[in-house]
This record gives sequence, C-alpha cells and structure tokens, in this order.
Amino acid sequence: MQQFTHPELIRGLGPIAAISINVGNIIGTGIFLKARVMTCNVGTPWRVILVWIAAGLLALAGALTYAELTTMRPHAGAEYVITKDAYGRVWGFLNGWSQFLISRTASAAALAVGFAIFMNDLTGGQLKVVYYSFTMPFSGHQVEIGTLTIVALITIAVTTLINCASVSVSGQVASFVTLLKVLVVLGVGFAAFFYQDGNWSNFGMSNSASCEGEVTGGGMLAFGAAMVGALWAYDGWNNISYMAGEVKHPERNLPLALIASMLIIIGLYVLVNISYYYVMSPTEVASVDTNASSVAAEAIRRVLGPAAVTIMAAVMMLSSWGSLQSSILGTARIPYAMARDGVFFQSLARVSSRTSVPVISLIVQGVWASILALSGSFDQLTNLAVFAFWLFYAMVVGAVFVFRRREPDAHRPYRTWGYPVLPALFILVTIYIIFTELWNYPVRSLIGLAIIAAGLPVYLYFSRKNRAT
Repeated sequence: MQQFTHPELIRGLGPIAAISINVGNIIGTGIFLKARVMTCNVGTPWRVILVWIAAGLLALAGALTYAELTTMRPHAGAEYVITKDAYGRVWGFLNGWSQFLISRTASAAALAVGFAIFMNDLTGGQLKVVYYSFTMPFSGHQVEIGTLTIVALITIAVTTLINCASVSVSGQVASFVTLLKVLVVLGVGFAAFFYQDGNWSNFGMSNSASCEGEVTGGGMLAFGAAMVGALWAYDGWNNISYMAGEVKHPERNLPLALIASMLIIIGLYVLVNISYYYVMSPTEVASVDTNASSVAAEAIRRVLGPAAVTIMAAVMMLSSWGSLQSSILGTARIPYAMARDGVFFQSLARVSSRTSVPVISLIVQGVWASILALSGSFDQLTNLAVFAFWLFYAMVVGAVFVFRRREPDAHRPYRTWGYPVLPALFILVTIYIIFTELWNYPVRSLIGLAIIAAGLPVYLYFSRKNRAT
C-alpha cells in the first residue's frame, strides 16, 4: 500500500538518463511528418535543411540559457520556479497553470491518441470500431468513443503507472526507449543512401507541385511558416528542466543534458532530411498524400518495398510512446512544485515514501489527459496553447537578464554561452512568433490568452486559502 510524505524528491537521474529524457521527449512524429509542408513553404531541399538548422540553433540558444537558469534553481518544475522568482508568484502560477491545464497535458493526450492511430495502421485498420458518438456542446465537435479511444486511455494509464515507479526506473525506461528511437532514426537516415535510384541532383531542384492551403513562395513569410513547423518538431528541448530537482549533480548534468540533447537532435534531423531528398525530388516530397502516407513512409517504401507501411507504423508507435513517457514524467513535477508553494491542491505535493515520486500529481495528470483524449478536444487545445508556449518561453529566457541584474553575485555553476546575444536573439524570434500567431490566428490567440487569464481567480483562491491557514 502506498504511503505518502512531504519530503523532497530524490536525485536519481544520471547524465545518460537526463539526456535520454530530453531526447526522448523531442523525437516525436514531427521529423517524419513535416518535410512535405516545409518543402511547400520554401521550395528547395537546401532551404528546408537550412530551416531545420536555424530552428535547431534557436532551440539550442534557449537550451544554453536554460542551462544557467536551472543550475541556479535546480528544483522540481524549474520553469515554474524561475518564472516565479523572476517576475513574481502570480506569473509563476500562470505558467504552471497553462502548462498543466492545456499545453503539456493536451500534448500528452494527442500523443496517446497518435499511438492508438499508429497501432490501428499496424493492424490494418482493425481498431477502427466506434461504440458511441456524440456532439460536444458549444464547439459542435463530433466525438467518437471506440477501440481507438480505449487504446489511448490504456496507454495513458500504463505510462502513468510506469512513471509511478522510482525516478531511476523511469530514467532507465526512457534511456532504453530513446536508444531504440535514435537507432530507428539513424536507420531511416542511412537506409536511404542504399537506394539504387537515389540522386544527389535532387538537391539542385525546386518544388513545382501545387500546395493548396500552404504558405509558399520561399520568402520571409514562407521561411517563418517553415520555422514554426520545425520548431514544433524540436519542442520538448526544455523537458528535463521540469525534473531539475531529481538530476544528480545538477550543476554539471543539467547543462550537459540540455545542450547535448539538442546537438544530437539537430544532427539526426538534418541527416533524415538529407536522406528524404536523396530518395525523392522536392516535387515528389511536396506531392505526398499526407492522408495516406508520410514523406518518411514513402522514402522507406522506395527503399524497402511494401513492408515500409508496417515498419513506419511501428516506428511511429515507438516514437509516440517514447515522447509520451518523457512528457508525463516531466509535466507531473509542475503541479507538484505549485502545491509545495501552497498555490495548488496540497495533495499534489505528496510524495510516495516507497518510490519517492509525486504519485498523486502523476495520477491527476493522467486522469486529466484521459479526459482530454476522451473529449477529442486536445487538437484544439494544443492549437490554443501555442500562444502560451511562446509567451512563457520568452519570459523564462528573459529571466537570465533579470537574475544577472538582480543577483550579480549569485552562484552560477554554468554561465550562458553567447550572453547577452543568444538569449536576446531567442526572445526577439519568440516575440516575432507571438505576433505572427496573433496576426494569423487572432481568435485562437485571444482564447489562449483568456485561458491563461482564467488562472488568476484560481491563484487568488489558493493564495488566500494559504494565508488563512
């Protein structure tokens, strides 16, 4: 029987596990799905690869800054802690609120449903059975509950249960799954170069296919659209920061995990995209029917034949589940940290005396992710969360300037390389993305802002309750 206490979490993650958690969270499905639309955006293979490098370097700039901040504040839910200490308790709460309510939990729901969809592909459509359907009030969204939904819910439950084990066990699971994912990505990348009809001349070609509904032309707007797609595939580069309170020797291992994971990912992503264009011309890449396949699946089909469909379904399942495991593991530390500060439900601060992990926080997160998976609203919520994602990324990175000014003599085991240029560049690009989001999707952005603001009365409630006790 589980017993719960209120001690600190234990530092059970070594450097390999910390790197694996970050890499495992980043490598999802984006690297397999984004090549087509990015080719439509910028037109040529070299521009697509340039976008991947630019987006990777931008994420690396963020990681370099997070490395300084998390070693200064190596605590659970470090993003929340950094925002709180830099800008005040209310901003810290709103950061944690938006991540727990929509950003990270909706992403977990989407990953679980994605896992179920790829399992359905692997079984030849055998899971596409609907038992009950209804229309969501207000949104009019049609919700179908069937075998796919059940698989998604079981996936969330099993993943949550695995992460309720000690953090060292979760780290070992993440290390094993991430190793498999890296080997798979390397396999996809290098297998393409054995394709007898591959041609390096594809890199000198431009896309001539029509791309209805996409930003095209190769200009700044198109480059920006491609950057957003690439940054989505890189998202998760900060995941280990949520677990800063459980990393051994954080002054050394947190910078190592943040920076090494990004360098690994940039290398893998560039390799895979080069392999796509070696096998296919940019016009062929842009012409892939995404309703029936993906660029990765089409490239592997040309190399290995019809078996590619089964192979890619298995690859996507592995990739989705690995991201889900790392995501659930890290995100649960946010409500835990908020509860420790007395601004969220106190039960979420409880730590299992047997495994030394925040089991209640994990379970509540799993239940909420399951509700989102059931509702079918996770896609809309992740779209709404874009504004919150980038707003708080900018605020956290901006904290390096706040702390340098306010705490000039504070102990800094790691100092941001390229300061102040790289953090400033990250913030400028982030502000551009925020304004682009506001301009292109004003209603969606304002709803996202409203969801953040809805946390204010919740914060006031817990603050007053905490003062009263």
